[in-house]
Amino acid sequence: MTNGNIKHLIAADGLPMFSIRDINALPQGEKEKIYAPLVPQLVFDRFGFDRQTFYAPDDSGKRENKIRFICPTGLGLLRIEVRRAITDKDCLFFVEMADTPYGQLELSFCLINDPDAPRFNVDQDQDGRENSFATVRRNIPEEIRAMQAGLSPNQVRRGLKTFKPFYEQFERFVASLGIDMIVAEPLSYSNAVRYERYGFDYITGKQLMLYIDREFQPGGVLYKRLDGSSPFRQLGMEKTVRGRSWAIHDGILDQPWDNIKIYKNIGKHAKIDTLTNLEY
Repeated sequence: MTNGNIKHLIAADGLPMFSIRDINALPQGEKEKIYAPLVPQLVFDRFGFDRQTFYAPDDSGKRENKIRFICPTGLGLLRIEVRRAITDKDCLFFVEMADTPYGQLELSFCLINDPDAPRFNVDQDQDGRENSFATVRRNIPEEIRAMQAGLSPNQVRRGLKTFKPFYEQFERFVASLGIDMIVAEPLSYSNAVRYERYGFDYITGKQLMLYIDREFQPGGVLYKRLDGSSPFRQLGMEKTVRGRSWAIHDGILDQPWDNIKIYKNIGKHAKIDTLTNLEY
């Protein structure tokens, strides 16, 4: 896909849109119509949200639960929140994106949760306090349970395997604004590897990714640190992306997982692969 294959986004008044800030200057109803295609199809097909009104199915007739498009006038920020029920703690779908000062679009955060899957309280400590992605306090028992269930660090529930169609639609949306670059900061090692699969390259952090792959090989520095000293440092974890990611989350590196920045040129796959014969 290239920008040339995508029709430029035009507002109802005929003006072309070049940024989220431009879209956010429109009336709320028009903004929601523009942003609605970013919501994964299964929200409508599987969970029954109305495609026109964005309300969830509600037999009571109250119609309280609606897809939230948070897109304030004057700001280049978009947040979409979808909850199956208005009382749900976790979003079924959540995405946040923003304009950058350099004419790019930042994919700040995206999660897609299976609301019927077991929840692991890795996002709060054992006293129930929010822990900022375990950067402040960790909940080791919940992390162990999550890891044993096959989740990656910071996942509170199993996903719905719909990130790929979301991302493809997201890239089309970015192209429709005439923007040619997406930037992001992967939250974990496994996120970074996943973004490689979607064609991203590194602004910063590529050498660290290569170091991680090299030193998790037998005899490497990180391989030797898989010494059984914690549930997250077991021999064999070097063989999968998820295992490595948990070890890194546990602090096996000499530095925090930080300042990893990535980018993708619209319609181009960077063909970056920092792994050596490794399973996801």
